[in-house]
Amino acid sequence: MDELNKIPTSKVERATKFVSTGVKVGTNYLKHYTKKLIDPDLSKDELHHDNAEDIYNSLSELKGSALKVAQMLSMDKGMLPKEYVEKFSLSQYSVPPLSAPLVVNTFQKTLGKSPTDIFDEFDLKASNAASIGQVHKGIKNGRLYAVKIQYPGVASSVKSDLRLVKPFAARLVGMRPQEMEKYFDEVEGKLLEETDYVLEVKRSIELSESCAHIPHLVFPSYYPEWSSDRIITMDWIQGKHLPEYLEACQPDQETRNKIGQALWDFYNFQVHRLRKVHADPHPGNFVIQEDGTVGIFDFGCIKEIPDSFYDNYFALTIPGIYADEPRIREIYRNLEMIHPEDSEQDIQFFSELFKRLIDLLTLPFTKDQFDFGDEAYFAEIYAYTDYLANLKEVRDSKVARGSRHSLYINRTYFGLYSLLSTLKSNIQTRRSEYLKY
Repeated sequence: MDELNKIPTSKVERATKFVSTGVKVGTNYLKHYTKKLIDPDLSKDELHHDNAEDIYNSLSELKGSALKVAQMLSMDKGMLPKEYVEKFSLSQYSVPPLSAPLVVNTFQKTLGKSPTDIFDEFDLKASNAASIGQVHKGIKNGRLYAVKIQYPGVASSVKSDLRLVKPFAARLVGMRPQEMEKYFDEVEGKLLEETDYVLEVKRSIELSESCAHIPHLVFPSYYPEWSSDRIITMDWIQGKHLPEYLEACQPDQETRNKIGQALWDFYNFQVHRLRKVHADPHPGNFVIQEDGTVGIFDFGCIKEIPDSFYDNYFALTIPGIYADEPRIREIYRNLEMIHPEDSEQDIQFFSELFKRLIDLLTLPFTKDQFDFGDEAYFAEIYAYTDYLANLKEVRDSKVARGSRHSLYINRTYFGLYSLLSTLKSNIQTRRSEYLKY
């Protein structure tokens, strides 16, 4: 993979890159509609492929917040055409890395030393590269460390990048930019936290210690003395990312269940006991060891869950709750799924849509054991979300329905479901020691 010798850091440079990408996307649309004049039955597959390619290539050069948004969108397979999902998912742990001089420069600027002043050996070639930073191997006194280095300009460009990427995201999800404002405010806050590596080290230590008792998990130790606002040093955990692990190890069902149970318990313990959660469950943040132990790192994105949101959100999993219509309407209002200005017709229409979607998504919570290898279950979810996305009343509404807090909680559970589906795990979903409700 080609290395990057320079990342655009000024607002002008980054804005220029966005504009040039917009021109390419516009050209792709022009080509598509020209071809459609000749062939009226032409699908949008080629258009989606070309747009995904151009947008991803541009964001890979910019890195930072814009690429992180692409990563988030790629995790929701019901939100984007598959061409975007396939391309954007590369941002989880496989993007062009920084060149060696930029890596050394980051060490010298933030720690006042070069990598070889700290480590006996340091690999200047990145092992993994994602949206906010990349990871290198370092060795000291025979011990292997993972050293995460933040890309230049990421922290200072969060606000301006999100302003620039908002029109792209709004067009992809079919919503007016102003209606996405509260969600972008939430994303902005989380991205600013993710670029604060001092905060990440603190949270990593706290959450690793809180979850250390959960079976079949392993966490690295962190080293503040070799970390800075743009560098994090931790133990290197041996293992493979989930897709590589499944291909190389061909685990049996018992091992798949063990891995899935560990992930389920990890997330639900945080949500229900700690009321804060590692809200970035993509495969790049985990490694699986040969025996099925799950290594977990990267606690940069942590969502703290307000009590009022928690109580309303998980009330929807209580058996028989839908028999109490006044309570359901109250919950929907509290979660901003219906609004004061909605007509009675709007309320009934969207309430029925939400009920079906919630029934599907909360099904695992209603059973003692659930088979995430059930392809029919996920096919039904994707079919229904696709139905919603194409429903005229939903498209024409353009109203943001759902609390800002739902953005990262939904993302967390959708990411978890995706991991468990990939594993085809059959797990206990109502283990009382990890659940409160």
